[in-house]
Amino acid sequence: MEKSKNEKQYVINHLKNDESWRMFKIIGEFADGIEALHDLGPAVSIFGSARTKTDDPYYEKAEEIAYLFAKNDFSVITGGGGGIMEAANKGASEADGTSVGLNILLPFEDAPNKYSNIKIDFKYFFIRKVMLVKYAMAYIIMPGGVGTMDELFEAVTLIQTQRIKPFPVILVGTDYWAGLVEWMKEQMLSHGNISSCDIEKLKIMDDPEQIVKTIKDVVIV
Repeated sequence: MEKSKNEKQYVINHLKNDESWRMFKIIGEFADGIEALHDLGPAVSIFGSARTKTDDPYYEKAEEIAYLFAKNDFSVITGGGGGIMEAANKGASEADGTSVGLNILLPFEDAPNKYSNIKIDFKYFFIRKVMLVKYAMAYIIMPGGVGTMDELFEAVTLIQTQRIKPFPVILVGTDYWAGLVEWMKEQMLSHGNISSCDIEKLKIMDDPEQIVKTIKDVVIV
């Protein structure tokens, strides 16, 4: 999926008054996503770094988590890229489950991974993000970078502001996430910028089977 020579890199910056035709492309992307995913059934979205290598323990754990979710009749949704996303799509696919890749071309990532059996290409980031949250009954947040943080805090914000129904947000990896949660308590909470219930929305877990059980306990499959 290569950019054409005439396609602009910074798509948001290039939305102008005389380009209202882009609204039809935006509507089209929404329609394509909804059409492809409307009957997906129970699903979880799994996030994490696209840079995670295949021999990384978190790659293996993401693959195992996705495999277990698929075996328990959950679809698995990822951003469709490499690293953790690839691992999750691979795990779901190997379990003969529904493995969804919501692909978008980014400057620092490789082509979409080969393990999703439902593939949707997006040009606009915000449409892709709607699809990642709209069809998920839980967010599984593996170690990642800025993009992963973006998805994490957007989910908490949408729940906090009651724009979406509350759902579990699980941070996988005590060694990776405990410092962030502690900082949120020491800084955000102590300054009154968040409430204790915002912290409680985040659950740090490590065991794949326990993660799946936790979601099954709050979701009827």
